[in-house]
Amino acid sequence: MDVAQMSAVFAVLAIVAGLGVLVAVVLSVGGRFVPAIERARDSVSDSLAGWELWLAAAVAITATLGSLYYSEIANFEPCRLCWFQRIAMYPLALILPVAAFRKDRAAWLYAGPLAAIGAVIAAYHYTIQRWPSLDSGGCSIDVPCSSAYVWRQEIGPFVIEGISIPYMALSGFLLILVLLAADAMRRRTAISTDDQPMENST
Repeated sequence: MDVAQMSAVFAVLAIVAGLGVLVAVVLSVGGRFVPAIERARDSVSDSLAGWELWLAAAVAITATLGSLYYSEIANFEPCRLCWFQRIAMYPLALILPVAAFRKDRAAWLYAGPLAAIGAVIAAYHYTIQRWPSLDSGGCSIDVPCSSAYVWRQEIGPFVIEGISIPYMALSGFLLILVLLAADAMRRRTAISTDDQPMENST
């Protein structure tokens, strides 16, 4: 596949990740007020139980391979903000599979900050791509952070604008954060349930 086709694949993955984050927010917030949404939230949580860290690892690995594709195969030279996002994402591709294999309940303590920092940088990077006048000039003139290598995606009969590489990274970071939060909350709920005293059956 050529660069345009690969970018379309990455764009679809970014859209799916974004929808996943949106669904998680709706279920988390709406589940506190609407019983039907609470049941849906519990159902999704049960279906993901034990897989949250593996899914987060898959997202990090996919994002890492995608960034390497753009720089090593498509020959897109990373800007300074791209490198900062790589510094946040690449370690996640290594530590999350280990955390998933070890079923590490503290994974969110060391993976969460990396994903959060990466999300902030990616959000800023995407902002200055959409509004270049906000660029403070911190990047190289040869490789400005405000320019976008990919922006307009043709996905089948649809044409979507605004899905750039930082947008893809942002979607990945946010989905990782959601999965880490889901894993931490499930474990905390399980511990709370185990700590409850058993009722006497008389």
